[in-house]
Amino acid sequence: MAQAPVIIEAAINGTTTKERNPNAPRLPDEIAADALACFAAGAAVVHNHVDVVAVPGEESAARYLEGWRPVFDERPDALLYPTTNFGPGVEGAYSHMAPLAATGWLRIGIIDPGSVNLGGVDADGLPAAPGFVYANSFGDIRHQAAVCAGSRLGPSMAIFEPGWLRTALTWHRAGRLPQGAMGKLYFGGDAGYITSVAQQHGGAPFGLPPTEKALDAYAELLEGCDLPWSVAVIGGDLFDTPVARLALERGAHLHVGLEDYAGPEQPTNREIVERAVALCGEIGRPVATCDEATA
Repeated sequence: MAQAPVIIEAAINGTTTKERNPNAPRLPDEIAADALACFAAGAAVVHNHVDVVAVPGEESAARYLEGWRPVFDERPDALLYPTTNFGPGVEGAYSHMAPLAATGWLRIGIIDPGSVNLGGVDADGLPAAPGFVYANSFGDIRHQAAVCAGSRLGPSMAIFEPGWLRTALTWHRAGRLPQGAMGKLYFGGDAGYITSVAQQHGGAPFGLPPTEKALDAYAELLEGCDLPWSVAVIGGDLFDTPVARLALERGAHLHVGLEDYAGPEQPTNREIVERAVALCGEIGRPVATCDEATA
């Protein structure tokens, strides 16, 4: 495993605004240019959000395709995938997947196997009201898995908290995860997942911190399991923690990009991908191509 190619995923925007980092792509032409730059730098997968949510599935799919078509024109091997459409309901949240899959371009889906509190911190240092609950019930998870299976999509599974991984592993050990599943261990940085520029005092932390002991805890849950996994630090800088190097030494993969990054600088997504490639070189592991990641 230590010599297996590293799949580098670039999550290029998320909720990161241009006020936080002017290099964050928001509009379709920016998303296309940024995705192509990340693929050229060594990313095998690009994940992005769009600027419309909770709309009919066809409308959401069309907005994604505005940014994706120029990418596939140049890189037909590219692996791109969206985020949830955020409703209405779980059916609406995943209603864009089938029309995107029908193009033949989408090969990665989403299963988010849990719920988490996200939001900012007030001036008193406490998590600010009202906050946001990103909720995925067991029924919602079944629907997500059915969407992935029905459209032959390999599910990308965010793991915000340890309970999310235990749920994912329950599906995996039952042989019910669609083919191509990967778990993404989201360690919580000090800035949390900032969902609004109004969060002047930063984001509330979640999950396990990006430490060796926290990685060991996840590794214990994954022991004896062949599910591929990657690491990310949400609300921090993955490369300023021991997690990236340790994960690579254990045969894992890397999830990077401006959706996650909350360090002191204002890098581009390409620069972050280049840092990931350089670290892989230091460890002595090759970087996966899009075709290798697809396999």
